[in-house]
Amino acid sequence: MSFWRKGVIDFALDHETQKHIEEQRAWIAREPANPQPYCNLAQLYRMGGKQEEALGLLLEAVRLDPRHAASHASLAEMYAVRGDSPAAWRHARAAESGGEPRAVEMLTRHGVPE
Repeated sequence: MSFWRKGVIDFALDHETQKHIEEQRAWIAREPANPQPYCNLAQLYRMGGKQEEALGLLLEAVRLDPRHAASHASLAEMYAVRGDSPAAWRHARAAESGGEPRAVEMLTRHGVPE
């Protein structure tokens, strides 16, 4: 890996990601009943390879608001990757009923059995 990639680019990306993580944590502290920062933080954790933490945050988001379509769509993606088709479809359908069709489209496109 080149100096520029490892020493400059990756460092800057890590620093920027950490900044966004702290912003989402602060939002959660201010508004603990708002599902959106949990969903946002989960996406940052997913990008960082922290799948279990992301899953917990998304489950908390849908606990706070069972109609939070973006969280259901992300849960559908995660469960599909884990091979849990029933859970993937359950969350995909919940996302679709909330106006977010991307998870149903993804599961259909990839032939995930319902």
